[in-house]
Amino acid sequence: MSAPRVMVVDDNLVVRSGLVSLLEASGLTVVGEAGDGETATELVERLRPDLVLLDVQMPLLDGVSACERISRISRVVMLTYTQDPEVVRNALNNGAVGYLVHGAFTAQELADAVHAALDGGNPLSPPAVSALVGLVRAEPVPPQPRREPEEYGLSAREVDVINLVAQGRSNGEIAGLLFLSEKTVKNHINRIYAKLGVVSRGAAIATWLGTIDRRENAP
Repeated sequence: MSAPRVMVVDDNLVVRSGLVSLLEASGLTVVGEAGDGETATELVERLRPDLVLLDVQMPLLDGVSACERISRISRVVMLTYTQDPEVVRNALNNGAVGYLVHGAFTAQELADAVHAALDGGNPLSPPAVSALVGLVRAEPVPPQPRREPEEYGLSAREVDVINLVAQGRSNGEIAGLLFLSEKTVKNHINRIYAKLGVVSRGAAIATWLGTIDRRENAP
């Protein structure tokens, strides 16, 4: 089986070179590099990588805008210094499957996150999770019937899983904490997505925390 094909997009050449070395050392094939969003989208259309690590702040076309186009072809994980909550949400809304913040992970954790994303996971650094939580708590609740967490029909075990997901735990960490296999955790998460009506980890966290927040603030 051939190694997964990855592309690295960052306007900082030093950062980009370091990422390429790390990815190749972890058994991945880096098929392309780019320093701006426009070049990145052109390369992705031509090279069709399995996953793209994408910076946010870049010339010509920023990463969040590029993500909307790139995510139609490849899985995208944002890899950036930017922790702005709106940027995190917009990136996830534009199709990113993960959001990692420089300084919030080790080299091994980054490699693990990339492999997790390739396997269908949604890696989020703790700062990205905190940003989503902050958005949920800061936004006014629209006038609509309140939904209790129980109304989503989650089992007790699924509640355990989504609570750990909302803490920024990886599937492997959740498996260890709940004494489950990673495959079982992934199955639980897929069922949770279906019950919450979402398709990504970020949306699941926002929906779940929003539900809990509304319940806690109910009169």
